[in-house]
Amino acid sequence: MSFPYHFLLPFTIFLLLFHQNFSFPSKQALLLPLRKSLGAHHRRPLRSSAVAVSANAATDKLAFHHNVTLTVSLSVGSPPQVVTMVLDTGSELSWLHCKKTPNLNSVFAPQLSKSYKPVPCVSPVCRTRTRDLPIPASCDPNNKLCHVAVSYADASSIEGNLAYENFVIGSATRPGFLFGCMDSGYSSNSEEDSKTTGLMGMNRGSLSFVSQMGFPKFSYCISGSDSSGVLLLGDARFSWLGELNYTPLIQRSDPLPYYDRVAYTVQLEGIKVGNKLLDLPKSVFLPDHTGAGQTMVDSGTQFTFLLGPVYTTLRNEFLQQTRGVLRVYEDPNFVFQGAMDLCYRVTGSSHQSFSNLPRVSLMFRGAEMSVSGERLLYRVPEMSKGSDSVYCFTFGNSDLLGIEAFVIGHHHQQNVWMEFDLVKSRVGFAEIRCDLAGQKLGMGP
Repeated sequence: MSFPYHFLLPFTIFLLLFHQNFSFPSKQALLLPLRKSLGAHHRRPLRSSAVAVSANAATDKLAFHHNVTLTVSLSVGSPPQVVTMVLDTGSELSWLHCKKTPNLNSVFAPQLSKSYKPVPCVSPVCRTRTRDLPIPASCDPNNKLCHVAVSYADASSIEGNLAYENFVIGSATRPGFLFGCMDSGYSSNSEEDSKTTGLMGMNRGSLSFVSQMGFPKFSYCISGSDSSGVLLLGDARFSWLGELNYTPLIQRSDPLPYYDRVAYTVQLEGIKVGNKLLDLPKSVFLPDHTGAGQTMVDSGTQFTFLLGPVYTTLRNEFLQQTRGVLRVYEDPNFVFQGAMDLCYRVTGSSHQSFSNLPRVSLMFRGAEMSVSGERLLYRVPEMSKGSDSVYCFTFGNSDLLGIEAFVIGHHHQQNVWMEFDLVKSRVGFAEIRCDLAGQKLGMGP
């Protein structure tokens, strides 16, 4: 099933579109500057305007800012209505709020669109195209339309009807795009949710945005020094980007209760702290007969979560190698974000010593991702003990969240060029200064 508990990746983007041949009639490249919104994490608003630029590659580039929500602005319907959508690689179904309520600042009005077409219950689309959704589609008894719903572990939920509509990004139109036109639900953070119109699913499911648009691959690069970044939709090659290391995506066709078949699943095979390989059998990284234990790369999750036995071994080794270097925050009742129970008291001067900490290397099949320096620890907002700040280890315990999976979050993907190749079914990555990459792509200061 789809991973239900994730923090929506906080960043906003600039969208540069190099239209592709398969879905788009135009080869013109468009630059859509988007607005960065500061404040609490979760969904944020966006404003865009299109500027034509020249390009040879068939690619869509998006530069984004993290620490705010990743959002994209586009037009939907005929005549077009401007909407803002959160991009979420951990979800499949794209959806829009379609019913005006006092707490929503932006909704899509289907009754004003000539191209809006709801999907009836009797349509085969209602059964076949929704097969990968975590909650099966059903029939709405009131209007006989295909009913879809999404729920999350924080008790948030949204539901409505599946429909066809024209989606437009820049000058490119995708007619007959399937999405959820949602008219009811509950949000655990209604203030944040009110600032966007909906969500754009980006996983491997047949209903996701990237699947319906037909992009062969997409990439992103998140800066570790500021709030900038780049998201690239499509295929492109850059002389300044070094060779990527690839690990294959794991494919499973059989349905299992705890396995998300449309997630970006890779095979974690081991973990090193410094030069020491953790003494763990490879079997602990393999999914069991229920599907529990898959490893997902999810830009919509902030930190990295490991199943209990693996997390405990990593925690103990990191504690051992940092003894005398870091001062543990001794409070057995404090667990950051419900799953991160290794925290430290850090003075201002001690913060400079993070570069001396042992790196943690995630060893995938055919590739390795290293986490070092400031990415190993995260300052707990608005929390201090005397003159000390509290920092927590950026690996958490999946068991404490009720997650039956290993999840590689975006905090550990900073300053790494991440490529998701849907045609060759693989994920590639290479370390790079992402702020400089953005500048080379014309998106930095």
